[in-house]
Amino acid sequence: MAYIHAYAANIIDGRVRSIIVIPYMDDDDDKITGYCNSIGLSGIWVDTSWTGSRRGKYASPGDLWDGENFTFPPVPEPLPVIE
Repeated sequence: MAYIHAYAANIIDGRVRSIIVIPYMDDDDDKITGYCNSIGLSGIWVDTSWTGSRRGKYASPGDLWDGENFTFPPVPEPLPVIE
């Protein structure tokens, strides 16, 4: 299966700030960052899979980025409200 496009997450201060659709770049974060920078989008950009098959989950704005493990850690479930 040949992919046509991919999803890139913009990382600022360890958090996902935005997600955009880009041409497929072999899941290569260096290529993705280079492409995004070349079209005027500064910063670090990384691949995120809409199926969640890579990096733990599909990234959403506000999610954390674990740069050591190259994953988007799951968001903890909120604690239940006790009345």
